[in-house]
Amino acid sequence: MIRLDCSAGKTGPTLTVDAARLRAIAVARPVAGEQRLALDDAVGRVLSRAVFAATDLPPFDNSAMDGYALRRDDLAGAGPWTLAPAGRIAAGDGRAAALGHGEVARIFTGAPIPAGADAVVMQEDALRAGGRITVSHRPAPGQNIRRRGEDIAAGAQALAAGLALTPQRLALLAGCGLSAVLVRRRVRVAILSTGNELTEPGRPLAPGHIYNSNRVLLRSTLARLPWVELTDLGIVPDDRAIIRATIRHAAGAQDVVISSGGVSAGEEDHILDALRREAAELDVLKVAIRPGKPLTVGRLGQALYFGLPGNPYAAAITFAQIAQPALRRVAGLTEEPDTWLPGVAGFTYLRKTGRHEYLPVRWDGRDAMGRPVLERLGQGASASLSPLALAMGIAVIPPELSQVLPGVPLQVTCLAE
Repeated sequence: MIRLDCSAGKTGPTLTVDAARLRAIAVARPVAGEQRLALDDAVGRVLSRAVFAATDLPPFDNSAMDGYALRRDDLAGAGPWTLAPAGRIAAGDGRAAALGHGEVARIFTGAPIPAGADAVVMQEDALRAGGRITVSHRPAPGQNIRRRGEDIAAGAQALAAGLALTPQRLALLAGCGLSAVLVRRRVRVAILSTGNELTEPGRPLAPGHIYNSNRVLLRSTLARLPWVELTDLGIVPDDRAIIRATIRHAAGAQDVVISSGGVSAGEEDHILDALRREAAELDVLKVAIRPGKPLTVGRLGQALYFGLPGNPYAAAITFAQIAQPALRRVAGLTEEPDTWLPGVAGFTYLRKTGRHEYLPVRWDGRDAMGRPVLERLGQGASASLSPLALAMGIAVIPPELSQVLPGVPLQVTCLAE
């Protein structure tokens, strides 16, 4: 990490997307602090500690289906075998039941297995007639029995720290008898936009002005993350004193500060000067990515700082590819989501090599292998909004590929609905 000046990082080597992502992750620090939440309030939050099962799951041997519990020793020789009925056991029945030799018990899914029984036959494999039960097939040992603790034994780890609490994981914790769980506190994230040319949507647009789409993009993206507590600082004018005061306050109150625009070295790009005066330790990264220049990452006091490009599509790509993985580390998450799927190009595109390029795509048909056939949207301009709005996913062109022809395999990440 180097002390920021207006040329910081610009004379260094060009980084691959993976290297830039790793550099951003390396300066991210997981938040400290945790809170106890009821399971109903914890969806999407990040486990702060490993969870261990207090009881066996399931807590007793039980039937996996409706049928008849029996002793396999009673099925000697060649079948069929005729046995005597010995009661009925339903789910929730807490009576201590036992089977004698030559007996079967009618049993239902989830009901406790009676003592002495070592298999359950499906009701379709048994015939009840004349007060007797005839079984035509010998079940395997333990067939159709869910054993106590076979899912998770008491004392075993149910979930590791750093996992996001999905509905399925919350169900597991509920099955272990937990009503509440310890999670990391939310990551405090502030976003701000810079530029005198920006106007908030809904207000009259003055000559030379544009609407602030980046704020809506970042705000709505971050609002979908349950582990983020978002603060929107709005548009900060191109005034050195105001920018400096804004970022100083944000750095003291937030875990992450994300700005868009104003991180070039132009005369009206004041944010780099303000960051330098606040003794920020940042890199202005040269990343082999299209779209996505310039990009700034590092620390602003105790906060992680990202300076994203002002152009909307470039801001979206650099946030997704470089900033968001670092945000996940700040949240304490230990898993990386795998949203890629294989696709094939349905278009021709000639390009310069050397950079990862990200193209908005749609698809309707699929090839013989079931892969989506991709339609390219737009012409790759970093200020374009409509291609991204219409896209079903983002296709990545590897840096060594000079031409994309129909049928060329490409990786695609699906966009969240």
